[in-house]
Amino acid sequence: MAAFEDAEICRDMLENVPVALCVVDLQKRIVFWSSGAERVTGHLRHEVLGHSCIAEPLLHCDQPGCEFCDEHCPVACAMKTSQAVDSAGFLRHKDGHDIPVRIRAVPVYNQHRSIIGALSTFEELQAGISRERGEGNASSPDYEDHVTGVASRAMMQARLQAKLASLSQGNCSHWAFLVQVQGLAHFRASLGTEAASSLLRLMVRTVESCLWTSDLVGRWSDDQFVLLVDGNREEGIEALRARIRRMLAAEGIEWWGERRSLPVLIVGTAAETGDTVQSLVQRLHKLLPGESGCVPGNAGCAGG
Repeated sequence: MAAFEDAEICRDMLENVPVALCVVDLQKRIVFWSSGAERVTGHLRHEVLGHSCIAEPLLHCDQPGCEFCDEHCPVACAMKTSQAVDSAGFLRHKDGHDIPVRIRAVPVYNQHRSIIGALSTFEELQAGISRERGEGNASSPDYEDHVTGVASRAMMQARLQAKLASLSQGNCSHWAFLVQVQGLAHFRASLGTEAASSLLRLMVRTVESCLWTSDLVGRWSDDQFVLLVDGNREEGIEALRARIRRMLAAEGIEWWGERRSLPVLIVGTAAETGDTVQSLVQRLHKLLPGESGCVPGNAGCAGG
C-alpha cells in the first residue's frame, strides 16, 4: 500500500487513464492536464497548466458568456457541495469550434479531509451522435435521441444556452426553427412504431442535408424538432426555411407497398440578446398556428 502513496506513481496512473482528465485547485487554476485532455481539446499541457479555467477560454469557459461560469459550474458545484456532479456542455477546441461533452467533476481532498480542488473528466459526445441513423446509441441516452440519433432535448438545451450567451457580443446571429410533424400520433397508431420511427429518421436526414456543419438539429418532443442555425448565411434564413419545407414535403417512406408521409409546420425566430432557452422556445411555440393566431405565410410563421 505504501507504494501507492507516492505522488509520482499516482500522477502516472492518472496520466495513463484513457480519458480526458483535469485537476484544478480552489481558485480553479489547472494543476493537472492529461494526454486525453490534450487529445480532446487540442490544448497542450504547457499551454494550460497554471491558467484559470475562469479567466482563460480553455476548459469549461467559452469567453465571453461562459455557460459554466455561474452557479451551474460542475467544478464549482463539486467543491461547494462535496458531491460528484455530472453535466452536459461544450468545450472550446483550440481550433475554435465547440465540442459537446459530458463533464463529471468530483472534489479532491487532502489528508485532513479538507477540499483542495476538483477533478473533472470530459467525454466527447460527437462520436455518440452518429450520422448513421439506426435505433441510436444506448451508451449516451441522455444526450442522443434513441430513435433518430440527433441531439436530445437535454443536449439542445445546453447548446442553446451556450449560443445565447454569445449574443451579448453582437458579433454573431442565430436563428431557431421549430419543426412540428403533424399527425404523428395517429400515424404511429395506424402503421406502428417502426413506420413512425423510419419516417422521423428520414426527416432528420433531409433536414441535416440542408444545414451547415456548425448548425444543430435536436428532438425537442415526440413530434417536434428544434434547429439552431447560423444567421449569417448567404442564402438567407427565409430561403433556408423554404428549402427545408420543400424538401420535407417531397419525402416519404414506402410502407406495405404504399408511400406514406406527414405534413410539417416550420416556424422560426431570431435569437435576441437577453433571451433564455425558455423564452426562445416559448416564442417559437406561440408562432405555431392555433397557439396565438399565427397564420402560415406571415412573418416569422411558416406552414408546411
